[in-house]
Amino acid sequence: MKAARLQKLLEFSEKETSDPFLKYALATEYLNLGDTESALKYFEDLVLNHEDYVGTYYHLGKLYEALERTEDALKTYQKGMEVASRAGNTHTLSELQAAYRSANLNYEDD
Repeated sequence: MKAARLQKLLEFSEKETSDPFLKYALATEYLNLGDTESALKYFEDLVLNHEDYVGTYYHLGKLYEALERTEDALKTYQKGMEVASRAGNTHTLSELQAAYRSANLNYEDD
């Protein structure tokens, strides 16, 4: 079932190569399948080419944390907070602030 969903998303993305929603969907699907390398590729593409796609930052930051790349996670959360603030997205801003504080505390404890 999951592989079929991934296949459909890949088919859609061939037609809409720059659609940020499809890139985000592919990233999360790869993540759900345990393919962190492919998920990372899509999330990083989103922050580079679709900076205003605010939902990316939280998930990319969490993936960086899981990969023990805490400095990258902190930078990602910070950038996401800037983007969310500019967009007036207070809910995402709040989530990113909490994730940043948590990652920073864990980083300082190491």
